[in-house]
Amino acid sequence: MTGFLYALAIIVPAVGLTLSAFFTFKKRMEGKSVKKAMRVNLATFLVLIVMVSVFAFCASAETGAPATDAAAPSTSDVVTTAEATETNTQANGLGLLAAGLVTGLAGIGGGIAVAAGAPAAIAATSEDPKSFGKSLIFVALGESIALYGVVISILILNKV
Repeated sequence: MTGFLYALAIIVPAVGLTLSAFFTFKKRMEGKSVKKAMRVNLATFLVLIVMVSVFAFCASAETGAPATDAAAPSTSDVVTTAEATETNTQANGLGLLAAGLVTGLAGIGGGIAVAAGAPAAIAATSEDPKSFGKSLIFVALGESIALYGVVISILILNKV
């Protein structure tokens, strides 16, 4: 069952994003506005993130400690070891998920910042070449957001 959940976690987002991109491209070729299609793409992406998270949590919960038989004798050491293994596995999974989210969201934020700042910097430099240094600083600030996300992600991965 775990393999099935991992397969769903890989296949469902790929198929969903491919279909969403196909329909956006189709709307664009028909000459229609892509604003609504882009909203649908964003909603699809958010739903897929939730689905992948659910599949990952289900798969990690299923790969935890094996169930013990009630008739079999068990000592407190075995139970403690099983609980520690399950807790450690879940902590590693959540740490990896957190690192991925931090890197992805910081990259998206940095991309938005650079997409807004770079054209403005180019326009300011074309009007007054002396403003190149100031413009470059604003573009670099947008890029630094993504670098902060990578640094935090590395810290999370070192902790796990």
